[in-house]
This record gives sequence, C-alpha cells and structure tokens, in this order.
Amino acid sequence: MKNPYGLDHVVKNGDIVARSTLVIMLIMSMGSWYILFTKLWEQAKLMRQARAAQESFWGAGSVKAGVETLEEGSAFRFIAESAVNATAHHEGALLEAIDLNTWVSMSIQRSIENVQSRLRDGLAFLATVGSTAPFIGLFGTVWGILHALTSIGAAGQASIDKVAGPVGEALIMTALGLAVAVPAVLFYNWLIGRNKTGMEQVRAFAADLHNVLMSGDKSAKKG
Repeated sequence: MKNPYGLDHVVKNGDIVARSTLVIMLIMSMGSWYILFTKLWEQAKLMRQARAAQESFWGAGSVKAGVETLEEGSAFRFIAESAVNATAHHEGALLEAIDLNTWVSMSIQRSIENVQSRLRDGLAFLATVGSTAPFIGLFGTVWGILHALTSIGAAGQASIDKVAGPVGEALIMTALGLAVAVPAVLFYNWLIGRNKTGMEQVRAFAADLHNVLMSGDKSAKKG
C-alpha cells in the first residue's frame, strides 16, 4: 500500500524548513561516508608504509641510506628525516643548551604529533554529526508536528486519518536523524581504534630510530 505521507511527500510538499533539514542531514550523511572511506584508505596506506619501513629501512647500511628507501611523503620518512636533521643541526648557543638526546627526542615527538594530527583529520566531523544529527531530526519533527496540529486546528477535524498521516510524516525526521547519527558514531569509534593501531607502529619505529641515532649502531634497535 502506497504511503501518502512518506519521505517522498516531505520532499515534494514540505516547506523550506523541512527541506533544509533534509538537505543538512543528507550533507551530514554523505560527509560521514566520505570520511569513512578516506580514512580507511589513509590507514591502509599507513599500515603498508609500516611494513615497507620494517623491511627496507632496517636493512640499509646507514640511517641516511635507510631514509632513502622509505616512500616519499610517508609518515615514516617524515619522522626519519626530522630526526636526522635534528641530529645534524644541533648547533648554536640556544640549542647547545639542550643536550642532543633531548633535542632529538623533541624533534621526533613533534613529528609523531604531526602524523597523529593528520590521522585525526575529519574525525571531529563524525563526532559532530553523531552528537547533533538526532537533534536536527528532532527539530524537523517538532516543526512538522507544529504544522500538522495547526492544519488540523484550522480544519476543525481531529480524526485518526487527519492526525496519523501528518504526525507520521513529521516523525520521519527523527528516524532520519538517527539513521545519520548512528553510523557516524560507529565510524568514529572504529576509526579511533584503527588510528591507535597505526600510531603504535609509528611510535615503535620512532623509538627504534631514536635508539639508533643515539648509539650510532643499528644493533641498538629493539624488538
């Protein structure tokens, strides 16, 4: 049985507020799915770079040669280059006041934080969608019920067929708000967990690199 008060009716006959609410939720939903696939691709790339770094970097004859084996633009090359540059440019009155170990550690830590910040890009959007989409849907519902009750009052009729249709149409907004929010929350938690796994690989590489640079010997690598 065809529903005369479904989503299609809202799209075709809703006012500017109802349609704007639908557009906002559509943008939120599309943005959530786009971020999901983008971050999954970035995380898969990071994992691949971690495996490549484990196989190529530590087999090189020197740290400098190892850096050259890493992929251009990879997080691991960025960290390695930052550490090597910090080691080579520990000079000047101000920098010499900091011992080399601390200076290199600070440089590596800043690089790790930059990588972590890049991995977090977009996650704030998912968190925002997850927390606000239900309320946007609820706003659409309240607005729809207000119009339904106003129409019923103007018509002077309150039979079930006059009430159920418009109210059910308004409740579609709440359902859509939940349909947008729930995936966003699930995506957010899933991506956060995958980010932690990726950052463990990054931190392990950075710790090994620090040991190598401070000892000057590849055998200082742990694990």
